[in-house]
Amino acid sequence: MRQDTSFQNAHKTPYWAETVATTPTHPALHGDVTCDLAIVGGGFSGLWSALMARDRFPDARIVLLEADHLGNAASGRNGGFCAPSISHGVSNALSRWPDEAETLIRLGRQNMNELEVDLGRFDIDAEFERPGKLNLAATPWEAEGLKTMQTALTRFGIGTEYLEGAALRARLNSPKYIAGLYETDYALLNPTKTVHGLARSASDQGVEIHEHSAVTALSSHSDGITLNTRAGRVIARQVILATNASVPLLKRLQSRIIPVFDYTLMTEPLSDAQLHAIGWTGRYGIADSGNQFHYSRKTADNRILWGGYDAIYHRGNRRDAALLDRPESYARLEANFRATFPALGDVAFSHAWGGIIDTSARLTFFVGTAMKGRLAYALGFTGQGVSATRFAALTMLDLLQGKQTERTQLRMARSWAPPFPPEPFRSLAVSWAQADLSREDQTGQRSLFLKALDRLGIGFGS
Repeated sequence: MRQDTSFQNAHKTPYWAETVATTPTHPALHGDVTCDLAIVGGGFSGLWSALMARDRFPDARIVLLEADHLGNAASGRNGGFCAPSISHGVSNALSRWPDEAETLIRLGRQNMNELEVDLGRFDIDAEFERPGKLNLAATPWEAEGLKTMQTALTRFGIGTEYLEGAALRARLNSPKYIAGLYETDYALLNPTKTVHGLARSASDQGVEIHEHSAVTALSSHSDGITLNTRAGRVIARQVILATNASVPLLKRLQSRIIPVFDYTLMTEPLSDAQLHAIGWTGRYGIADSGNQFHYSRKTADNRILWGGYDAIYHRGNRRDAALLDRPESYARLEANFRATFPALGDVAFSHAWGGIIDTSARLTFFVGTAMKGRLAYALGFTGQGVSATRFAALTMLDLLQGKQTERTQLRMARSWAPPFPPEPFRSLAVSWAQADLSREDQTGQRSLFLKALDRLGIGFGS
């Protein structure tokens, strides 16, 4: 693929980091520490766990260990789409857990409402807004899919508006799309501001945060669980693992997720005239409907974030930092951006970066316990963790307390995600699924292989 030059000089780091005036640092762990609760991971899951734990245990000693710096992984590299869902959307809930879909959808909406309340309660400037989301169709079969989606959303009282022709052009004027479905309730936020706000609030309430303190080993004993780092140890009564797409510290979890790389471009700030030229005058987020889909949104200073489409799995579960920079994906993103927004001409891109998604075979997170119930984990968010991590944090705390709650009783959350096969079959299966998904985008026909996976409750996405 031809590699244009418009992103060659772009910063290869997430734009969001530049929106934070100062980045507080936290010392690495040195020596031995004893605590009531240790949390491994300094992204959304870990930080929400720390804050919610402090609510429940005002006098507990809580220690959070981050391998790098806070928000360095998925939490600081995503698009900031904050879905009112814990189930990867209404359609996924209906297809995989029809008997509890109503509960999943209700709890997902409730979770986002509570998340907004918590941001205010902890005085976190996350640039949180609820402008809705515009789902787009480029083909007749995708348009039919939007109508089906509207029926499902309406069933659960979620406001929508189906758009074609002039009504669609008033929301987005692009030659690529023939129909749209506007969801009235969908949120956006600034990921890095959220991470730092959560961390500040946790630290202010006595949570001890240590960066550059990767946990290298776990061991259970009569006094609790020991977590070893390069320069110290934590002996904890209970532990939460919130490591997202990193290699799971529990071997039993290592086949339950795969690391999928996703890439993003960010434009320079756009003028009002440029935004009027493409009909995008509102603040709503945008996503198209293909299996290979783009997601897009505006920042506070009217840049356009343009991400998705490529979902790259590297054989052997590779997670090399060098893979976060992929010129081939940037070039494909740019070509698709220019085809979608020809009215923007040769607008430049200021940032280009990649991130890793902890993809599960059923597209949603799962939770569980280990070490005689003293350790809880949650992972497999599959690109939908901005809001679901808060719900997962509460579920992990419920499990550690031995509480029977509506959260812990969810079959979605407590059932194991199907394992991915070992290599080389893993790479072959992912490649086969991706090829068939791409073919479905082009033809509207679902392959026998994908239909078989559907019947088994297995999917591949981001």
